[in-house]
Amino acid sequence: MEIKGKVHEVSATTQVTESLKKRELILEYIENPQYPEYLKFEAIQDRCNLLDNVKVGDDVEVFFNLRGRPWTDKTGKKTYFNSLQLWRITTLAPAGASPTPEYAPPADISASADDDDLPF
Repeated sequence: MEIKGKVHEVSATTQVTESLKKRELILEYIENPQYPEYLKFEAIQDRCNLLDNVKVGDDVEVFFNLRGRPWTDKTGKKTYFNSLQLWRITTLAPAGASPTPEYAPPADISASADDDDLPF
């Protein structure tokens, strides 16, 4: 799955257990400008470094997997958790920069007087 939005926060990498490290990205997603959504993505293990060059305010496209699992507490009550696990991120345009045009400017094709060697 993928989604586009603006980077709202990027956390530092945290060591959750001896074998698990995690980093979080908060993305501002604006489907309706009146009610922006703030979505939390997590990068785990070697994917934590994907967020090293991401800055607050960057427009990005996030590729992620939707994960869900049950958890039973000590009293036997079952709860369900969902997570959005980031596996790729692409910066669309740095904060404050204008987007790169998708076309090249027209070339100057006017011939000078010296270029009169065309056969027609």
